[in-house]
Amino acid sequence: MTDLCENEIYAKKIALIEVGRRCFETGLQNNSGGNLSVRLACAPAIIIKPSGVGFNECSVDNLMVSDLDGRTLRGAGKPSKDLDFHVELYRIRSDVEAIVHVHSPWATGWACAGMQLDCITVQARQKLGLLPLIPLSENGGPQGATEVGAVMANPAINAALMENHGTIGVGKDLRQAVYVVELIEETAHIAFVKSALNSFGCCAD
Repeated sequence: MTDLCENEIYAKKIALIEVGRRCFETGLQNNSGGNLSVRLACAPAIIIKPSGVGFNECSVDNLMVSDLDGRTLRGAGKPSKDLDFHVELYRIRSDVEAIVHVHSPWATGWACAGMQLDCITVQARQKLGLLPLIPLSENGGPQGATEVGAVMANPAINAALMENHGTIGVGKDLRQAVYVVELIEETAHIAFVKSALNSFGCCAD
């Protein structure tokens, strides 16, 4: 790869590391679950967190580079089990430059209940709009490229809940994508409080 590409890889690894720490420190993702990736402009490839590495453990040395067919170009780690839906989104959505997938507790609670999460605040309506629930795979396992791609091929969708799994946010860069999953989590928390207050007759539905 050219020096220009090497510079981009380094800069985007640093950006991914910063977003990973932000997610960890704000409680969006603990342990080694979830995933982060960012598209490269200099080559048809992405940088992605490897499997078994926590968001707060990402480093320039352990982040992996994969092509859009899922082949590892750089990195000695094990490719993420979510790699297939990441590369699928980059293939079908030219506007997607970064993906953040987390198991944030409030939003994942809604997803595990199989409940639609409505965008009830003004900000959520403006910034998220549609917030679909992506079903499990046909065999009841985690969502893959087929399930995620079928829902998020729609360019109007930049956020989704993943049934029994977590949330996903996409954007033009990592910062925008992490803002999406933060807003999903905030919305899930607010919706739960609203539902609880309504059940006690504290406010009008």
